[in-house]
Amino acid sequence: MADDNTDRRFMAAAIRLAHRHIGETAENPSVGALIVSCDGKTIIGHGVTAIGGRPHAETQALQMAGENARGSTVYVTLEPCSHYGKTPPCANALIKAGVKRVVISLCDPDKRVSGRGIKMLEDAGIIVETGLLADYAFEGLSAYLANRKLSRPEVTLKMAISADGGIGLLGKRKVSISNGISHSVSHMMRAENDAIMVGSNTVITDDPELDCRLPGLEKRSPVRVVVDRRLAIDVNCRVVETARFLPTWVIVGKKADQTKIAAFEKKGVNIFVLDDSNGLIAPKDILAVLFDNHISSILLEGGTRLACTFLDKQYVDKIVLFRSTIELGKNRIPAPDFEKYLGHFDKVNKARFGEDIYNEWRYHPQCLLE
Repeated sequence: MADDNTDRRFMAAAIRLAHRHIGETAENPSVGALIVSCDGKTIIGHGVTAIGGRPHAETQALQMAGENARGSTVYVTLEPCSHYGKTPPCANALIKAGVKRVVISLCDPDKRVSGRGIKMLEDAGIIVETGLLADYAFEGLSAYLANRKLSRPEVTLKMAISADGGIGLLGKRKVSISNGISHSVSHMMRAENDAIMVGSNTVITDDPELDCRLPGLEKRSPVRVVVDRRLAIDVNCRVVETARFLPTWVIVGKKADQTKIAAFEKKGVNIFVLDDSNGLIAPKDILAVLFDNHISSILLEGGTRLACTFLDKQYVDKIVLFRSTIELGKNRIPAPDFEKYLGHFDKVNKARFGEDIYNEWRYHPQCLLE
């Protein structure tokens, strides 16, 4: 049996492997699996959930290991599935391959699995250990866990804030607040989320494209979602003009002009009409319609009004702030008062990108690990 340090090293490698396909596995989680030889020294098979969600990581790793999988140790970031879906259960495949030991980082909260995979392995005489590097694995599986436990997409609120607390300038189009490194990190976040969401004021003021512009990742641009109760954005704005190339969804209230709706739909925009009888479209309803349309994770980029609405209703799972040294002056658009909300969050990461400071908080992540 491997020692603790060896187990940690191999599980860390499986977790890093799982990160390769985050945002590309549809409704399935991006899982990493490693198979290590009987002597505990050599990786003889590895796999990550394929783009689109299938085949699963364990299946690929077992195929690579072949007959050498007998008597081996398997490191997998999420409990192997135990149900018959479009593919047979991975737990059965591990049993059939004759593996000796399976080390699992996180248990699967899916009601079709939820401990059944572990029980199947144990009943077959396989040694099963759970919880190794669970906090580390959580980062790559948090959207999936939110989907299964909360029945909604995971929401990450991201903003760049000036030194004097602004997110833009009144009367001007987009102002560059953060530096190039921060921009690249932001675009990677776009690539890893299913949707990017903004309010109508952001589109009217900045006319953004809301795509991913990192070289080689352009095809991983997320669905663009605009919350626009009155359908006030211009039919010729960038997100509408490019709707036939990158999906654009606009969420409107029941009184939105039908003629305008038809004009937007003609350009390829998907319109979702939701109840706004209380003067706004409820975050709960927004998340429900997006979840029903297979959105697992959302990057909420503003503006202040939409961000505060989601924060007030406690529908933000993660806050990411890039703080710049740039000052915008008296005409700045104020950022949300994050100090009002951060008491409910745990700080989980901090970094410096040049002069910019990156901070990340999570809303009680432990509740998704239990």
